[in-house]
Amino acid sequence: MAPNSSISSSLSSVISPLPPRPSQLSSSSHITKTYRQASQLFLTRRLPEALSTILPLVSPPPLDQPNQQYEPAPVIKASKSSRVKVWSLYLTILNAILELDSDEGKAAFGTQDWRALCTKVREGEVWEEVVRNGYHGVEGDVDADVVINLATILLAHAKSQTLNQKRLENWLAASRSSPPNLTSDHFSDPIPRRYSSPASGKRPPIASGTDTPHDLNSRIKILELYTLHVLLRNNEWDYAKEFISVSPILDEERREAFLQALQSLSDEAKREEELRREREEKIKKDIEEARRLRRENEERERRRMEEERSKREEGERVKTEDFGVSRPVSPVSVASSGSSGGGILKKGKKIGGGTKAGGERRVSASGGKPVVKGRVGMVLMNLRGLVESIAVAFKTNPYVLYRMLAFIVGLVLLFAKKKVRERVVKVLGDSWGKVKGTVGMGTKVSYI
Repeated sequence: MAPNSSISSSLSSVISPLPPRPSQLSSSSHITKTYRQASQLFLTRRLPEALSTILPLVSPPPLDQPNQQYEPAPVIKASKSSRVKVWSLYLTILNAILELDSDEGKAAFGTQDWRALCTKVREGEVWEEVVRNGYHGVEGDVDADVVINLATILLAHAKSQTLNQKRLENWLAASRSSPPNLTSDHFSDPIPRRYSSPASGKRPPIASGTDTPHDLNSRIKILELYTLHVLLRNNEWDYAKEFISVSPILDEERREAFLQALQSLSDEAKREEELRREREEKIKKDIEEARRLRRENEERERRRMEEERSKREEGERVKTEDFGVSRPVSPVSVASSGSSGGGILKKGKKIGGGTKAGGERRVSASGGKPVVKGRVGMVLMNLRGLVESIAVAFKTNPYVLYRMLAFIVGLVLLFAKKKVRERVVKVLGDSWGKVKGTVGMGTKVSYI
């Protein structure tokens, strides 16, 4: 029993992990310190300082000299938990930056840098950056929590979900469980490599291996993002249902929950489509109704204008008939009337003055009544036309009424001054005196 115990103790000492090197400890402390500093800056909404603080951890050091050896990003040397925290914070900072207003983002980062950050996220370049700088270019080695953050930020800001779907399918195909690599590289490299490579087909084989309950939950979250969000955004409902139905990771309860959620999303999408169609139809009906009302108004206005024009023409015709303008007078009738008139005048002279006066009285008695009626009708028609024209003018241009009211108010204000009234009365008195003198002179001349 003693030899066996000694052998087991020696084996345990052989396979026990080696103590960390001082350089690794200093690097880990530096990463932890930088992560805390960037977290504090992010929590205080100092996004430019937070981004500049976290960038040296996720980017390889710049090559200052031509012969300088390439070094990976410091985040590669961190532990899994630290690596996940650093990448999650970096993606969270990028998401907060893209949620800023355009003017605010340009003011904080500058126009060129702001556009570069937006392009990197919206075009999906950030996924390639994470794989290249954090996982030696091996897409299947990306931690599940980092994949969740990448898929979420692309769902929120990417122009199209095609790249997001392709990346998730590649990760699901490349992250199948495989036996651990126990070569010497496994101890020197903090990220163990896998023998499997990304599948070349369009659809990924469904991953079935999980190491811990946390890995299982993370993989289920990735399946949720892939089937209930990314595939649906790309209008692949049937494939999402098929993927959920054959996934070995999901038990019956989770599979039923996924299918119910998919059905609810499908019903909601159909309702939204119906509502959108109803809104479009309502808008079309409103447009047609507006066009019909406009045509009716135009037709009503045209009929009204025709009626007004016909009324004006009828009034003008009545006025011309009252004065006899529409009856042409021929030269023969003028001559005959002149000759007959001459005979009558001669007869009147022969008969005497009484006969002439009686003839004039008969003519005035017989022809005076129609002439008076015509003049009264003409005055009434003129007044009616004036009123109609004023009404039309007020309808078409209400500012005429405002100008007339302003003119009347101006006259009232003008005559409110005593000096103006006295001057107007004086001018009217002088004018009336001149008129009276002229009329008196004319009366004297006619009497003479």
